[in-house]
Amino acid sequence: MFSQLKRLGADSLLYAFMNVGTKLIAFILFPLYAHYLVDTSLVGLLQMVDTTVSMLTFLVIFGTDSALAFYYFEYKDKATREKYVRSVMTFRLSIVVLLFVVFLIGGDWLSALILESSGYSQLFYIALGTLGLDTIVTLVLTILRYEFHTKRVVFTTIGKMLLIAVVSVLFLMFVWTSLEGILVARLLSVAMIVLVLIKPVRVYLKPLFDKAILKKILVYAAPLVPASLAFWIIANANNFFIRAYGTLDDVGIYGTAIKFATFITLLTSGIQLAWRPFSMSLKDKKDSPQLFATLYAAFLLIGSFGVLALATFMPWIILVMPENFRIAFQYVAPISIATFLSFYYMIVSTGIFYSKQTKHISIAFGIAAAVSIILNFVFVPQFTIWGTVISYIAAYFLALFMVFRKSQKLYYVPFSGFKMAWTIVWLIAATLSIVYIQLQNLNSWLILGVWIVFMILVLIVRMDKYFVKRK
Repeated sequence: MFSQLKRLGADSLLYAFMNVGTKLIAFILFPLYAHYLVDTSLVGLLQMVDTTVSMLTFLVIFGTDSALAFYYFEYKDKATREKYVRSVMTFRLSIVVLLFVVFLIGGDWLSALILESSGYSQLFYIALGTLGLDTIVTLVLTILRYEFHTKRVVFTTIGKMLLIAVVSVLFLMFVWTSLEGILVARLLSVAMIVLVLIKPVRVYLKPLFDKAILKKILVYAAPLVPASLAFWIIANANNFFIRAYGTLDDVGIYGTAIKFATFITLLTSGIQLAWRPFSMSLKDKKDSPQLFATLYAAFLLIGSFGVLALATFMPWIILVMPENFRIAFQYVAPISIATFLSFYYMIVSTGIFYSKQTKHISIAFGIAAAVSIILNFVFVPQFTIWGTVISYIAAYFLALFMVFRKSQKLYYVPFSGFKMAWTIVWLIAATLSIVYIQLQNLNSWLILGVWIVFMILVLIVRMDKYFVKRK
């Protein structure tokens, strides 16, 4: 057990270093975007383009990431593994080409539909070019991660973000002070990374249409496609509701909050990248359930304290933004709860992936997405950004417990669902209490009181005693 924990710890630390680096670069870059673009509505426009591309990314991946993770560890010989990777690469790039053709044909109409303003189709052309190149980079880095070439993955990813940052700033300062300049800078930066990875790229870019392999991949992946769509609805459809019932300025403020809420991923993303190969490698180990139970509890506590820390210090962190963006601070910590839950479900869904019953993730997130849409219709017209924050948290909370319950039936881990729910409910209450204290300019010592009460409530249910006997 110690050796497995050592590997997870080492890889997680390296991935955490990578994500701290990339998030810090993004943290510096986003305020620069805001200063150069000036208007919150332009930031809102960029947010809408990025939201659309994120949905298209789900279509490109089409659940093949989980399928590849399973079959890559299922087969041991290099030749077979290479065939699976090439098949996935061929499939993904084919989808990118298809999407590009669609936008070439209906770009102006799609621009008017998505952005409620025509004349911006060129933004999507540039973004889709970046998507195609990033598809190549992402898959190559995924395989390097599966092979535990952690250092190479880390430094390549940080290098990509540094390139994007440097090229973006140069473009905004000297070449193209516009949204197009930002998007072209991204395109050029990712193209450079493709050249850096040219050796593995040459291998995996060779087209392969193996019907047998593709069928196996899609049979495993297809049940996850509705889940991917549901993820997008929960995480991104909020922007369209805010745009419909509010303004592009509101979208810009919400987008600002989303960017800062990703700070919580400084704690989680390193673990997230290391978790899949780590957990799959323990599939047949006798003591794995006990180990997973310990990790479930530890990750929940670490994430909770991370959210509360973000809530506590956000009014000072947001000062790096221009004044008209700073109102976003109040939404950051609540959104980070949903961001954490979107990570945590992956941790507690081990049984579903072990048993290949991935359809249950689609069912859970399909229901959660429907609930999210209903809640957006109910709350956004009345509360605008706060309305969509409510729907965001509620949807992930519901999906998490549906996934956890099913995973426990398929592969039991001695971990208490009640204590997990207890902790998350009080985390939500504590976070909102801190934000309320800050908005009302109440005595700052009350925030310390919130921290103490939360820790007492966690101790009441003995978070150090998460293990329960199976009946």
